[in-house]
Amino acid sequence: MDAIFEFLFKYRSLVFEQAEFAFGAPASVRLWLGLAGLLGASAVATYTIARGKSTVVDRAIMASFRVALLGTIVFCLMQPSLILSTVVPQQNFVGVLIDDSRSMSLTDESGALRSAFVADAFAPGEGELLTALSERFVLRFFRFSDVAGRIDGLDEMTYDGTHTNLARALDAAREELAGVPLSGLVMISDGADNDDRPLTEALVPLQAAGVPVFTIGVGDERITPDIELGRVELPRTVLEGSTLMVDVVITQSGYGRRSVPIIVEDENRILAEETVELGPDGEPVVARIGFQLGDAGSRRVQFRIPTQPGERVDRNNRRTAWVDVRGEGEKILYFEGEPRFEVKFTRRAIEEDENLQLVVLQRTAESKFLRLAVSDSTELEFGFPSTREELYRYRGLILGSVEASFFTHDQLQMIADFVSERGGGLLLLGGRDAFAEGGWEGTPVEEVMPVVLGPRTQGTEGYFAEVKATPTPAGLAHAAVQLDAEPAGVRARWDSLPPVTTVNPLFQTRPGATTLLSGRHESGGPDQIVLAFQRYGRGSSIALTAQDTWLWQMHADVPLEDQSHEAFWQQMLRWLVDGVPDAISVAADQEQVEPGEVVRLVASVGDSTYIEINDASVTARLTSPSGVVEELPLEWTVETDGEFVVDFRPSEMGDYQIELSADRGGVALGSDGTFVHVAPSDEEYFGSARRTSVLRRIADETGGQFYTPETVGTLAEDITITGAGVTLVEEHDLWDMPILFLVMLTLMGAEWGFRRVRGLV
Repeated sequence: MDAIFEFLFKYRSLVFEQAEFAFGAPASVRLWLGLAGLLGASAVATYTIARGKSTVVDRAIMASFRVALLGTIVFCLMQPSLILSTVVPQQNFVGVLIDDSRSMSLTDESGALRSAFVADAFAPGEGELLTALSERFVLRFFRFSDVAGRIDGLDEMTYDGTHTNLARALDAAREELAGVPLSGLVMISDGADNDDRPLTEALVPLQAAGVPVFTIGVGDERITPDIELGRVELPRTVLEGSTLMVDVVITQSGYGRRSVPIIVEDENRILAEETVELGPDGEPVVARIGFQLGDAGSRRVQFRIPTQPGERVDRNNRRTAWVDVRGEGEKILYFEGEPRFEVKFTRRAIEEDENLQLVVLQRTAESKFLRLAVSDSTELEFGFPSTREELYRYRGLILGSVEASFFTHDQLQMIADFVSERGGGLLLLGGRDAFAEGGWEGTPVEEVMPVVLGPRTQGTEGYFAEVKATPTPAGLAHAAVQLDAEPAGVRARWDSLPPVTTVNPLFQTRPGATTLLSGRHESGGPDQIVLAFQRYGRGSSIALTAQDTWLWQMHADVPLEDQSHEAFWQQMLRWLVDGVPDAISVAADQEQVEPGEVVRLVASVGDSTYIEINDASVTARLTSPSGVVEELPLEWTVETDGEFVVDFRPSEMGDYQIELSADRGGVALGSDGTFVHVAPSDEEYFGSARRTSVLRRIADETGGQFYTPETVGTLAEDITITGAGVTLVEEHDLWDMPILFLVMLTLMGAEWGFRRVRGLV
């Protein structure tokens, strides 16, 4: 298409884009030509009043052909031209930026390495592109991956960079060449930018300086056949023995409708394996896989799909995530307003779980309480906690069948703050004094509930329903509903359980809440909410509306060996305390880095009531894989209350153990720990197809052009006419364009042909 344009218009389209249009004839000549054109047009116009065999329409059409022909001749006589600024040879610089990352070592469909283009185009004495550029410009070469720098020759290229940062590469070249006349930058890359920095930050300075970027895209736009695992999201910390349900996105090309295994491993030990049926070619699918993590400590969990026959890239078939498995017991306070079986059977369900400590406070009479599983004689000795410091010691809170009027207003607000500010988990159980029947409407706790309370039912007309709990689609994907069954058997396991009863009519959740279990009773009507939850502030709230889940253990239809009740409550309470923060916490901004890469530690520091502290003394103790210990003080960020940060650069491969401690005025506030895994990254092998849109954007927004190895032949000439650097002005005539000659011939031929058809000749 470009060749046709150049043939017709004498010059390439880029010349027209960069140049200014002008007429070369003197003003007096243009004036006389204009007058002659008007007189000629008037004479031609008399055509319309001619008589004979022609009609008015015939005469008008022929006059139009004559006027157009005359106008074309006048246009040529006015000497149209393009005024173009071109760079002065050997007086300007061009920066050549070459991608030095691992993705450049991948092969194209033809079997050639992506880096082969660089070797061919810039081979000393042989590369055509190098020769064309060198004849016009002084060249400066740069290589870039996660960092960028000057090089003297291609022998310094390694193609082993583990990240690509296009913005940093553009910045480095612009700053290096800031003091010389710069005609443009040439960037050779597949466009796979896997850094978080916005590209706009690098393009704006180039736009302001008038430096165009000419991008050359290498690699195939689609890699086929290939399978790629998407990013896997795991919680940073989990409780030992917890069941995790993880969604893994699988994208593929060339393997449509094939079944492949996905394997989850922990230190070469298989945790789970599922067979996934891929969708139509090119469409991603989501695989849901559940597994348990045992043994406390830092765990390396790998998700992988075995390499398939003919697959072009196998390094993108696996993803690795690191999880800190906590082995300590989590304290949960269960306050029950009346003696009932739920307390007994819930305690029995989790008694073998060493990671859960269920502290029970059960009201047996007015101002009399039964305390179970307390740590010492002073714990809860005066009943339900009356201070935040006492309540915030627990990570989870369960409220059974207890009326809201039992609590003071301060205690009700404290329960709401336990979720929103402390970040704890709140579980609300059904019962005759729960939800609306317990007078909870209008209290601060109502705002925390994931369900919408209806009108209170009382007396002999009270609500009562027998419902069979059934997982919703969201419930089937949630760890708390799995009942230790295989994913395909979860619904069948729930179908085997007997119905439970509820005395709280709850049919609507709050916006943002999710229903996991629903139930319908025999009388019909809308589905009853059995289990629902929502995030609220820093924590979460859960509503379990059934009042007798113990039936899943003791009903006559439940076999003795059935562990559904135990599994449900263990999973429920682990979920309740999952992700609940401590007053002192620390996390790294990246779970995996490379040696020398900056890691930022971010600590949140509060007192026993979770009020942020800004004047604490915070220290991180780093232990390297070889055992070297380093202590780093953290500084308050000023922008955020209670937030302290410090940066460090790990130099060794392996796990860095980090222990954080905080004190205030010599009084210890608490401690926390985390880890950072140091290892080479495989990120370059993910999303490694050529990203033409990114490279086009760089070129378009800076005034450059995008090329492929097949179209790069005009690059040197294109840089010449961009007008950047030291330039001279050239004038290019347009009067002799072939298109004008063709137009005149066409107009004359059209008039004659029209006359012939109409019988006027």
